[in-house]
Amino acid sequence: MTKARIAVFSSKSYDKHSMDAANEKFGFELDYYKTQLNASTAKLVDGYDAISCFVNDVVDTKVLEQLDKSGIKMIALRCAGFNNVDLVEAKKRGFVVSRVPGYSPESVAEHAVAMMLCLNRKLHKAYSRIREHNFNLEGLLGFNLGSKTVGIIGTGKIGLATMKALSGFGCKLLCHDPYINPEAEKLATYVDLDTLYAQSDIISLHCPLTEESHHLIDHEAFAKMKDNVMLINTSRGALVNASDAIEALKSGRLGYLGLDVYELEGDLFFRDLSGQVLHDDVFGLLLSYPNVLVTGHQGYFTDLALSQIADTTLSNIKAYQKGEQTGNEVF
Repeated sequence: MTKARIAVFSSKSYDKHSMDAANEKFGFELDYYKTQLNASTAKLVDGYDAISCFVNDVVDTKVLEQLDKSGIKMIALRCAGFNNVDLVEAKKRGFVVSRVPGYSPESVAEHAVAMMLCLNRKLHKAYSRIREHNFNLEGLLGFNLGSKTVGIIGTGKIGLATMKALSGFGCKLLCHDPYINPEAEKLATYVDLDTLYAQSDIISLHCPLTEESHHLIDHEAFAKMKDNVMLINTSRGALVNASDAIEALKSGRLGYLGLDVYELEGDLFFRDLSGQVLHDDVFGLLLSYPNVLVTGHQGYFTDLALSQIADTTLSNIKAYQKGEQTGNEVF
């Protein structure tokens, strides 16, 4: 079988390390591009048999047209989400789009819980104080996590892993999902969204981004929540209307906000912008709040997750090359 040439977009040094290690058993020819895939960079795909891209690559109609012209029909996503791909156009043109649905859900779950603990016990503020030799405890008062009710929106693998972690603290768990997960039922009580908003002290998002879930957390949702609620989003940025979140922070309805994702993160995350002026005023304002914690789409970033992502991505391409399916195809 001919050795396939794969263009790997939005690649960092750690992607190359994990992909090269996984590729030892596949033998593909992998070329790494630091640039994002979009309409202006799509010409780079000429001469390849498949492409691999990440969460902020834009696989829209123009990119799909270029892939078509280049004879490429395989798009291997290195992530679980696929909202960055024009699926209607891809299906119409006969593309195979695969994803990585099952990489170490515990990695994201642990990051979500870490954000809860950091915001609660104000570790980010304490760290800065101690470095300046300020050992005053004023303003660092936290709460016992086990005494709180946590609402989990989305009870797939990551939501379930988050519930398992939080159950160890003794939290009361509520959850919501259009599809009932029997494993989640053992740990949490399924309720409608309004009940979850009204009763939860902490809300953690673990659902995919769809037309229905876009700006799921907006002004209306915040109005139904408790005062001083904590919101954690390690899923997709556009689940939260950032402007409405700022208003909720100002009013005190939102007492803590942890974001590992952001709706317009494509222009920010996975790059070093230190020393530059950020032109996103909404994001800049969020960073100015002492009760807001932002990490740069770091939730998935563990050694185990990177290894599993690389292996699954290349397995998806190998299956396509052999005319087989893995079950990771989007359609």
